[in-house]
Amino acid sequence: MNIKPLGDRVVIKRLEAEEKTVGGIVLPSQAKEQPQMAEVVAVGPGETVNGKKVEMEVKVGDCVIFSRYGGTDIKYDGVEYTILTQRDILAIVG
Repeated sequence: MNIKPLGDRVVIKRLEAEEKTVGGIVLPSQAKEQPQMAEVVAVGPGETVNGKKVEMEVKVGDCVIFSRYGGTDIKYDGVEYTILTQRDILAIVG
């Protein structure tokens, strides 16, 4: 992948939406809820705040939970990604 995020931005690839409910009902594609979990595929260098370098807390390969309405969705080489700031990442899973 040739997307290199700037500053404190992170590129993520959403995990697949659930195909079935807990009760076993198969969901059509329109009824699937967008997942809020994703894999980190690229990380920016961090940012400088008040002359102090703020390091990134996530790294490539981390599974993260992110804010539902955070980020910008893009399509690159036929694959959908989301670019968001580190502040929009709520937790690292695992």
